Amino acid sequence: MSIFSVLKRLFDRGKDPPGCSVVIAAAGSSQRMCGYDKLFLTINGAPVLAHTLIAFQRNTGVSEIIVVSREECFELVSEICKKHGITKALRIMKGGDTRLDSVMNGVFAVSKNAKLIAIHDGARPCIDPGIIDATIAAAEKHNAAAPAISVIPTLKKVRDGVIVETVDRQELFEIQTPQIFDADIIKAALTKVKKENIDVTDDCMAVELLGFPIHVTEGSSSNIKLTTSDDLILADAILSNRGVIADVES
Repeated sequence: MSIFSVLKRLFDRGKDPPGCSVVIAAAGSSQRMCGYDKLFLTINGAPVLAHTLIAFQRNTGVSEIIVVSREECFELVSEICKKHGITKALRIMKGGDTRLDSVMNGVFAVSKNAKLIAIHDGARPCIDPGIIDATIAAAEKHNAAAPAISVIPTLKKVRDGVIVETVDRQELFEIQTPQIFDADIIKAALTKVKKENIDVTDDCMAVELLGFPIHVTEGSSSNIKLTTSDDLILADAILSNRGVIADVES
C-alpha cells in the first residue's frame, strides 16, 4: 500500500468515530529475568500480563485485544484471560522470530473495521488509564501518537572510554507504549520495513520512515517496562500504591 493510497483512505474516511484494537506484544524471551518468563510472574496478586490486559479491558475506547505470545504459552494466556474476565481478547496469535514479525502477526489479525491500532508491551503492567485515553484521542486527531517522558539524567557521549560530549537533553524524550496509529498507516509502515529489511527499534520508527508525523502525549515514569527482577519490585509497589484490584467482572 503506497503513501498516496493511505492518504486517500484517510480522506475518504471522514470523521467516523474510531474503534481501537489493541495488540499486546507478549512473545519475548525474558532473557534478563533470570530464566523466568516475566509475563507470568505474580505482582500485586496477579500475573504481570493480567495487569496489562485488565488496563485495556477496562478502557471504554478499546474494542478488541489481540495477544501475541509464544505458542507454548497459549494455554497460560487463555487461562489468564478467562480468570480475569478479559472478554475483549478475541485472538491469541503466535509470535514470530523477531519483534517486528510478532507485531505484524498481531496487527494483521485485528478486525477489518478497526480504525485505530494500539501496540503495547505486555511487560508494561502499570499503564495508567489516563495515558491510554489521551493517546487514543491524539491518534484519532493526528493519526499517530505515543506517550513520552523527558529524559532527566545527564547524558554523555563516550569514545574509547573517555567522555567527548555532553548531550543536550532539551529535545530528548523516552517513548513508551501504547503507540497508537491509524490502522492503514501502521499496516503500510510495518509492511515497508519488513519488505526493505529495515531494522526498527519501535513501531513509531516504522511510521516515521513512511513519512507520517507522530504526536507525543504525556507519559509517566511509572509506565515502566519490566526488564530485570528489580523492576518487578517497583511495579508491585506502583500497583499496590494505586490500590489496583486485579480481578474484573466477566
